[in-house]
Amino acid sequence: MNIPNEPAGADSAGANRSRFASLATLFSRTWLLAVVLIVAGIVVRTPALQGELIWDDTFLARDNPFIKSPLLAFEAFRHHLLLESLSMHYRPVQNLSYMVDYYFWNTNTYGYHLSNVLWHVGSGLLLFALLRQILPSLSRRYVVDPASNGASAQQTFCTLSAFAIALLWMVHPVHSAAIDYISGRADSLAFFFACGGWLLYLRSRKASHPASRFGCYTFAFLSTLLGLCSRESACMWLVVFVFHLFLFERSLSHRAKLLVFAGCLLVIGSYAGLRQLPEKRPTQGSSHGWSAPVKGVLMLRALGDYGRLMVFPSRLHMERTVVNSDSAVSNKQWRQHVGSDYLTILGLLVLAALVAGAVQRGMAQPLRIFGAGWFLLAYLPTSNIVDLNATVAEHWLYLPSVGALLFLAGVLLDLPRVPRKLATALVCVAVLGFSARSYVRSSDWVSNEVFYTRTLKAGGGSIRVVLNLGALYASKQEYPRAEAFFRKALQLSPTYLMARNNLAEVLYRQGKTADADRTFREASAEAAVARKEFPRTWVAALNVAKLRLDADDTPGALEVLAKARQDYPGVWRLISLESELLRRVHGPAVAMPAVQEFAQQNWWHMEAELALGKLHFEMGDLAKAEAAFRRASRLDIHDVSSLNQSALLSVTQQRFEEAYTTQRRAIARQPDEPRQYLILSDILSNMG
Repeated sequence: MNIPNEPAGADSAGANRSRFASLATLFSRTWLLAVVLIVAGIVVRTPALQGELIWDDTFLARDNPFIKSPLLAFEAFRHHLLLESLSMHYRPVQNLSYMVDYYFWNTNTYGYHLSNVLWHVGSGLLLFALLRQILPSLSRRYVVDPASNGASAQQTFCTLSAFAIALLWMVHPVHSAAIDYISGRADSLAFFFACGGWLLYLRSRKASHPASRFGCYTFAFLSTLLGLCSRESACMWLVVFVFHLFLFERSLSHRAKLLVFAGCLLVIGSYAGLRQLPEKRPTQGSSHGWSAPVKGVLMLRALGDYGRLMVFPSRLHMERTVVNSDSAVSNKQWRQHVGSDYLTILGLLVLAALVAGAVQRGMAQPLRIFGAGWFLLAYLPTSNIVDLNATVAEHWLYLPSVGALLFLAGVLLDLPRVPRKLATALVCVAVLGFSARSYVRSSDWVSNEVFYTRTLKAGGGSIRVVLNLGALYASKQEYPRAEAFFRKALQLSPTYLMARNNLAEVLYRQGKTADADRTFREASAEAAVARKEFPRTWVAALNVAKLRLDADDTPGALEVLAKARQDYPGVWRLISLESELLRRVHGPAVAMPAVQEFAQQNWWHMEAELALGKLHFEMGDLAKAEAAFRRASRLDIHDVSSLNQSALLSVTQQRFEEAYTTQRRAIARQPDEPRQYLILSDILSNMG
């Protein structure tokens, strides 16, 4: 019996198909894909883990009074994010996250950076889970392999597609400012809770027991509300959710969809109610007065810049802008001017590509429509349609970038087989390239000097960068270099009060007293107008008072502070210095009223309680002093000054056992501080 010969290479082809199928089965396992996402998300951000406090980090992660004690968890909902600012940012959940970091890490910035990375990785995992849930409704007609089991192949396809999108999103370098910058955590917090709310809603629909369904709905509501209280941009999550609900969700009746929509309105209403809790602030005069055509051009430029950054993320920096400078006279400035015009054309091309991809028929058309809709809806609030504090910002892509990646996935899936394989290979190359770029970009945040210097080199020469770099050199006592940067800042904005104030400070440090005094006076005189648009203009008056003190003119300093306190009521730095001078000159009774009033109005302010306790102590009212020190110790779980004062007070009353117990608490808070053991030694000596 003759056996017909097998075609050449049939065995090897079959073996290759078998190996490919085994590999596909392995990588379709959800737990393995999740591990890859976690490892990739952490590794590309490791350089920033050693980073120090940069920019707003100093206040939010170090000086912020609302993160110092769990007792202030609810108080965080009654205030805006930045105390000494005109901004209306309402992000209490961001403060709560810093509260957890402060509890475990105190001032160790490594822990804060690690938390940022973990929140981002958690967001990536939730995105992966969400895409696995919603991709089947967007790609039901897409056939992976006609010979395979339809349902199983479809699930594998959706899992691998969700993984690829989540991985690209997680390692994309454009998100650096939202992850490597401690103060940028609001983006990942909003993403985590809003995405979690969507997943909880989907879980509730699968729950069979009414109690379980109600619990999932409740937690979905709370999670979404937490997202809104993390960052205002979480509102766009609700918009995207409603967009998907009414256009792509086919398993719900119209009545059910309307009920879900009513739930979304309830979340918005609850958030609007919470926003009424903080104190009212004067509206900033920040409107640029741009006409509709100008705003249209800026919207296209922003779209062009975002489209370029998604594909080719070069020259990344914080201080981006798409506004042309009127002083574009040098060759470099001319090139920047022309670059902005090219962004307009690029924006038109991006918009045309999104529209063309959405209307192009194909099996992946629903995915392209949803991706384009997600991107445009999330991009719109930051598109310059309304005035914000910038025209473009890289971290504003944190949410819209998901839509862009979904759209690109829809384009890739409708390509012919061979181009699709090439495109898949390009995706793998993009993952490696983005990971390498993210690793390098993450190293920009290791120190203030590196951050500001690289920002300037990348083209981010805004007045804030120049001013902060000057302040950095001033703190290092490199006053001539600091003076040069402050003068450059005044060239960029002659009316910027903080630049004038800082220039006066470094002039004084260099011994140029007459110039410093004149500049301080100019800054103080301009503060009355500048405070309407700029925060912290009271610093000019504070520095004038300090200048008077250095000249042994205490009455002159008190006069300056008295006027400043009328112009800037409720500023602790002014009240603190004035009360200290009054205590020295007239005694604690005269200094008491201002401190007592501030402490009553701001019960959460630890430094005010501590100052109040010291004044009571000096006046001989030991009971009130002890109560104030006790309150201060509860308002900062790592501070020891209030415990030291309490121990001293107990010693003066010969309550040595109480002093010993109190000082042991201080040592528990600062076990590496020798001074705490010296105080304990003195107490033990008094005990014999």
